[in-house]
Amino acid sequence: MMYRYSLHHVEHQHVCPFSEMEYSRFKFGETIYAEKFAKELCKGFLERHKNLILEQEEIVLLPSPYHSIPTASNFLCFYFKRELNRFLFLHGKAACKESKIHRKQTYVEDYGNMDSEQRLKLIANDTYHLDRNFIADRFCIFLDDIKITGSHELTVEKILKDHNVQGTFFFVYYAELVNQSIHPNIENKYNYFDVKSPGDLVRIINSSSFHFNTRLVKYLLLLNEVDFFQVVNQIPVEKSCELFDLAISNNYHTIVHYQQNIIKLKQHKSWQSIYKKGKEKTSMHPNLQSA
Repeated sequence: MMYRYSLHHVEHQHVCPFSEMEYSRFKFGETIYAEKFAKELCKGFLERHKNLILEQEEIVLLPSPYHSIPTASNFLCFYFKRELNRFLFLHGKAACKESKIHRKQTYVEDYGNMDSEQRLKLIANDTYHLDRNFIADRFCIFLDDIKITGSHELTVEKILKDHNVQGTFFFVYYAELVNQSIHPNIENKYNYFDVKSPGDLVRIINSSSFHFNTRLVKYLLLLNEVDFFQVVNQIPVEKSCELFDLAISNNYHTIVHYQQNIIKLKQHKSWQSIYKKGKEKTSMHPNLQSA
């Protein structure tokens, strides 16, 4: 059985039902807004579906698919889980569980600027894996920040079908584009509303609630050299090293488009200050040997 819920509905091109500034900062890693949105979303969700939730013996939460670097929606899911668990506790119910859809992403293009057909074609090349035995026959909530064309939902449905997973599945979104006459690239308007320059990225990364996510890491690795170092030279050394470690943990060093900035990051003083020259014995990808 399938259920769906979205807190905000986008019906007009020039009227946004949520703060575009807050949403943009959320998408680039300011988790204070992930917490704010999660509280709003959980409140609205429970007002509508309180009885259904209390009927469940087990609830499993799943954020949008990712490999090693969390997506923005993963942080939304973290705070949503906290709010939901507080509700369940007050009603004498067991806390919800959490699972994950593992994803190997194959593209570097900006997904938010595409139409429905382009999105589906792009993500069809990715590979996914989930623990079907863990979620089978359970009440599963698939959480994402925004539904634009429904390609994410269709992908999850296909994964469940391919793995022959039975259960009750609830797709929950902070916002949804309900007016299909509006082009899906409105998502990029929201994504980049408050991110227009390297300085905007520096401000976000240096904020007290910042955490790296997939969008920001990919965006940084695709910057030109001048803009990339404008950011790297104005953030803490620890953040630069974290960026490097996250990039290689997601195997971005094997993707040609990202390699140049990963090499530059390895050569940067932030790397050298932690990893002493001559002590590196790790075997690198052939394309990185010149680093």
